[in-house]
Amino acid sequence: MILAWVISLLLLCASLIVHLERLTALRTIEVKTAELAQQNFITAEKAVLDCEQSLSVLSALSENHCFIQPVTKNIWLITSKQKPMIQIHVLLDEKSGSTTRLNWRQSFD
Repeated sequence: MILAWVISLLLLCASLIVHLERLTALRTIEVKTAELAQQNFITAEKAVLDCEQSLSVLSALSENHCFIQPVTKNIWLITSKQKPMIQIHVLLDEKSGSTTRLNWRQSFD
């Protein structure tokens, strides 16, 4: 009787260890995925910011990381090409060449 009880405790401990290993592996995957998503988000934001800052000299851009579309006369829609896609509306002051960000959103497919 005691032998069956000891064996059941050992099996229970072995099962607990297996579950803890799986949980640790899932947590590691979760952390790596969050880090990768954050890096991609920062990269997309930097690309949009570069496009926003060089909006007044579009013809001088050698490499464009964004889709740039006019909305009205002085308002432009800038969308990052890589995922996650970030969209911003920008007001361009033609006299000074400065831009003002009107809004920001993440675009989902």
